[in-house]
Amino acid sequence: MTTALPSSVSIREVGPRDGLQSENPIAVADKVRLINALSRTGLSRVEAVAFVHPRAIPQMANADEVWEAVDRNPDVRYSALVPNLKGADRALKAGFTELEVVVSASDTHNRKNINRSTDESLDALGELIATVHDGGATAEVIVATSFGCPYEGDIAASRVAWVVDRAVAAGADRVAFGDTTGMGTPRRVRELLEAVRASQPDIPILLHFHNTRGTALANVLTALEYGVTEFDASVGGLGGCPYAPGASGNLATEELVHMLHDMGIDTGVDLDALLEVAVMAEGLVGRELPSGVLRAGPRTRLTPL
Repeated sequence: MTTALPSSVSIREVGPRDGLQSENPIAVADKVRLINALSRTGLSRVEAVAFVHPRAIPQMANADEVWEAVDRNPDVRYSALVPNLKGADRALKAGFTELEVVVSASDTHNRKNINRSTDESLDALGELIATVHDGGATAEVIVATSFGCPYEGDIAASRVAWVVDRAVAAGADRVAFGDTTGMGTPRRVRELLEAVRASQPDIPILLHFHNTRGTALANVLTALEYGVTEFDASVGGLGGCPYAPGASGNLATEELVHMLHDMGIDTGVDLDALLEVAVMAEGLVGRELPSGVLRAGPRTRLTPL
């Protein structure tokens, strides 16, 4: 564990992909509007689309059309999720240079998600990652259910470390850990990071927390103490996993930015601009989003006498 907190953090905004995949489908133009607005807030990374079959996740249909219409900010790194070789080929042809593939540490969740065992998904990683590299892109392996599974319960940190070892052996450039249904706690974050770092001390790490049970920011703080500087978050708290019961409650980007800025940790994000996008996101999905900072405003916002 490190003793000093980092001076800056990189946030990947996942609202346009992970956030929208659990909402009622919205129009292509609205997806584009959301990505463009997020790209103007100072965020350095945006997960823009997923190249999945529309029958599997209808909310992610028209990924090619969405991406073609996006006003791409040269200061933003855009990424796409791909489930398989066909998705990777589509993403590479669209021009993406950062691709993500999901493998669940939970065998049951992996079968629900992509109809394969975890071991079968790991066996297929080598060919997929080689294709991504041949296309001039990087491959990030996202380990879903890293802190627990709604079907199997707790997932041992050693199991997650085994998945990471297999992913690195297959050529993964980086790994991310998904708290798919908000089962993570600071203790479990410590256990996971220690287990992974014991065998893979150099692989870049990103953490993706849900606030389903109110622990997301506490988990971020724990990860910061271990030197983690990359996190996912979703504007307004949009999102969840359509294959995991109770998976609501992505960590809201504005809540993460609000806390980090008060700690003196730079994100590069304009919080006021981000809150404006959160209001837009509420309008696009037609429901109130769970972000506390969106509801109450920043702690420095005063009430007129």
